[in-house]
Amino acid sequence: MSFRPVTLALILSLAAFYAPPSFAQAGGAAKPAAAVASPSAPPSLATSLPRPDFRFQGQVGRTYEDSDPPTFPQIVRPPKGAPNVVLILIDDAGFGQFSAFGGGVPSPNVEKLAAQGLRYTRFHTTALCSPTRAALLTGRDHHVAGTGVITELATGYDGYTGIIPKSAGTVSEILRQNGYATAWIGKNHNTPAWETSEVGPFDHWPSGLGFDYFYGFNSGDTSQFEPVLFENRNRVPRSADPAYHLSHDLADHAIAWMQRTRAIDPARPFFLYVAPGATHSPHMAPREWLDKFKGQFDMGWDRYRELTLERQKKLGVVPPDTKLTARPESLPAWDSLNADQKRLYSRMMELFAGFGAHVDYEMGRVLDAVAALPDADNTLVIYILGDNGSSAEGGLDGEANEIASFNGVFEPIEATLKVIDELGGPKHYNHFPAGWAWAMDTPFQWTKQIASHFGGTRNPAVISWPARIHEKGGVRTQFHHVMDIMPTILEAAGIQAPDTLNGVPQKPIEGVSMLYTFNDAKAADRRKSQIFELVSNRGMYQNGWMASSIAYLPWAASRKGYDPNKAKWELYNIDQDFSQANDLAAQDPERLKGLVDLWWAEAARHDVLPLDWRSIERLSEQVTGRPSLATGRKTLVYNTPLVALPEGSAPDLKNKSFTITAEVTIPATGAQGMIFTQGGITAGWGFYVQNRKLVGVHNYIDSERYRVVSTENVPTGKVTLVLDFNYEGGGMGKGGTLTLLANGKKVGEGRVAKTAGFKYSLYEGQDIGEDSGSPVDPTYTPPFPFTGKIDKVTVELK
Repeated sequence: MSFRPVTLALILSLAAFYAPPSFAQAGGAAKPAAAVASPSAPPSLATSLPRPDFRFQGQVGRTYEDSDPPTFPQIVRPPKGAPNVVLILIDDAGFGQFSAFGGGVPSPNVEKLAAQGLRYTRFHTTALCSPTRAALLTGRDHHVAGTGVITELATGYDGYTGIIPKSAGTVSEILRQNGYATAWIGKNHNTPAWETSEVGPFDHWPSGLGFDYFYGFNSGDTSQFEPVLFENRNRVPRSADPAYHLSHDLADHAIAWMQRTRAIDPARPFFLYVAPGATHSPHMAPREWLDKFKGQFDMGWDRYRELTLERQKKLGVVPPDTKLTARPESLPAWDSLNADQKRLYSRMMELFAGFGAHVDYEMGRVLDAVAALPDADNTLVIYILGDNGSSAEGGLDGEANEIASFNGVFEPIEATLKVIDELGGPKHYNHFPAGWAWAMDTPFQWTKQIASHFGGTRNPAVISWPARIHEKGGVRTQFHHVMDIMPTILEAAGIQAPDTLNGVPQKPIEGVSMLYTFNDAKAADRRKSQIFELVSNRGMYQNGWMASSIAYLPWAASRKGYDPNKAKWELYNIDQDFSQANDLAAQDPERLKGLVDLWWAEAARHDVLPLDWRSIERLSEQVTGRPSLATGRKTLVYNTPLVALPEGSAPDLKNKSFTITAEVTIPATGAQGMIFTQGGITAGWGFYVQNRKLVGVHNYIDSERYRVVSTENVPTGKVTLVLDFNYEGGGMGKGGTLTLLANGKKVGEGRVAKTAGFKYSLYEGQDIGEDSGSPVDPTYTPPFPFTGKIDKVTVELK
């Protein structure tokens, strides 16, 4: 079967016929005619934000004695009874992962919340983190919100800029202008990569997206022990606490912000968005949590799925007739593995379980703090267990270093076995194998990235609102999508989404409020259709039917040869087939054709086109034309110490020759510390003084380190130190010669056999004068500040 782009007439007719109901139709507040709200208009009627400047309406005479009494603009408050809102979003979690939905990872705090509220079993995401978060905040399809993929893979087409447009205003901005206090704690992966440095611009940081307060990290993932964090716009110094863990830190800040807000202005409701880094790789947790699950996953992924489905049926979160989908042919059966594979893979799953159980505990602390509020009953809690399905990005064997696959490298398990006892700690960026990701998505097919199937897009959600949800411990089966969260919050608050926000006309909100389900388990679905697309994995839902087309295996090393016009489509009646186990494409080709045509129409309407299935190639600014603060600069001069400059804003040292020249002052007693570094434990470069010797090192994706140490002590006084790398060429990721010089004299030389060709890190970048993140070389301990004086560092790209 082949497919051709539909005509414009068909696009318009289908789009109009199948358009989802408007916010007002979906149970939202009735929408008055567009008008500029007067200063006295109640917040729920504001169709344009911000409201006009306050103007004194009384009579003004020559003096105050013959003027009307003065008045002031009043503090903006949302409608009476508007609830606090707490939104928690777990990262990279599958439907069959946590015990609250039948999985093997304990989640007693989610279970406690569900017992007070509702479990949603047909709630959907976009299959990837940034897109889901954009849809969550804006109430629009992620492509309409400019986020068809993560910002590091942005291409510049309207649906893929990595920039949330001003015409897709966020729920936080609307709440803030209606009197809410707003805070974002944790992961921010919705700021364009080239805008995440300390100089901004800050329009697309959380502060530009409607949040009064931000504490978290600006990347897809980060080390749980050595994260690069910001508070508002300022970098947070690394913690000196040897027991530090990010999930605990985020919970502390969420609780402190709530308590501070309540103490200062108890009448002001708040919107708290908490997005921990767990359970995204690296799978890191405190040691006591890592050892809680020894032996508990020795049964392997095939048996785990069987046991999980049994538990899911008992809980009532899947229908009694749900079938377990078949294991993909390219995934090995657990029983086919050898003893070393089973030992390694079981341990990796134990680490993942410890990571997940730990974040449940830490988010439980946040929920306990919410429960202690005087207005706890009027607090709407929305807890989403995953921004996509569980991640198969660790490949078939898992990884000791996640960044390896971003460089097209998959290490043999022999290398990972050598460090098995260190996994889960700060030394490695580990990720479990794809078989466990598939198991975490029980009972569905596939995993994260695969937007065509529910293994990538169906995530559990729990909603609690004691003042308004009368049923406790209920299950809801209406079909909903993450874009429905925004209108749900607005309707709960009695606030209208404005037609114009900050001077910009707004795109229609496509989300459907879920409030109609809160006290009616049998309410008919109000979301009638939904398009899915992520890196050319495609799905189209309409009235109980789902067409699905997968573009590539999630653990495939290559995506070449794919043709979307020739790709196979599958058809499922999901009202009768919860897990997408029975493909009906052959039995009902006409229905399938209609859904495929509808997909193309909706794709054109939602800025999904053009389709692009490339992967690591899109990490390169040279391939995509993506902005970078370093683009076009061959010589970059730094006259001041500088930390946490994102890799995308730093000089690109990959696949080329370069020279780093440092003009420094060394005291008579000598000095040590970091002069220049890019990357960290995952990959990168270091140039530093240690034990009075000059050192240059390249970390090749944590598997090999090429280290050159000077044969002489570094001179004292004013000194010029140089690291020169002469790349041998011949393609990407090749080697070269590393030479060290002091005052023009060669003091060291060595060969670097291999270099990381695509990416050094997903979260840490370039530092001068210290190492703000993880060490590029384990011979030193960050921050390893340079104890001399750095006058200037010059990077020359050749």
